Amino acid sequence: MIAGIAEAGFLFVLVVAVPALSYRTSRRPEILALPRLQLYLSSAMSQWLLAALGVVVVLASSLTFAKLGFQVVSPASFFFWTALLSGVSLAALGLVVGLEQRGCLPPEPELVRALIPQTRREKFWAVLVIAPTAAVCEEFLYRGFLLGELSQRLPSVALAVALSSVVFGLAHTYQGLSGIARAALLGALLSIPVIRLGTVFPSMAAHFLIDAVALVWLGPMMLKKRRQ
Repeated sequence: MIAGIAEAGFLFVLVVAVPALSYRTSRRPEILALPRLQLYLSSAMSQWLLAALGVVVVLASSLTFAKLGFQVVSPASFFFWTALLSGVSLAALGLVVGLEQRGCLPPEPELVRALIPQTRREKFWAVLVIAPTAAVCEEFLYRGFLLGELSQRLPSVALAVALSSVVFGLAHTYQGLSGIARAALLGALLSIPVIRLGTVFPSMAAHFLIDAVALVWLGPMMLKKRRQ
């Protein structure tokens, strides 16, 4: 009884509360005045706290981490899926950046531009803090817990993938409509090895590489081109 309530409550947090907070964040211009490193630390702390709450829910329920994708995968499968997911995602992201530079797509929201590191120190902390935090926490929460729960509650795995990906997109509401769409598509892509192999580790590794390259190279390149 208590376990079921905990699982349902945490589902509500992921599906409703997190997107609502993301939307509220996008409406607070004072955040733009904060130092970039402070934004990084605040973002990382909130994600780790949410992930910690998820761990407590798993331990207090009938769920197991193995069922949520924390299973050993062969090195060959791990590297193949990590390379495939990273390559496809970064190629698509590079195309988006190129289109934005040419004015074919609207520019990123101010909050997104404020998060892009510009100095070596900021890039170091982005790779050390933001990229691994997003990789571990978001994959556990959305491809692990949420996808696992929805797969059990919905009539088809495809529907569970679609819904979990939409929720993942809405968690990035602060990035605007284009950011929501990109995150949802990325969520669907990162779900593939979880469904096929039953493991979340390739998705975590790919997520880290995608965010690291986006923060350190693609994002700064986009800002530089727009200033010229």
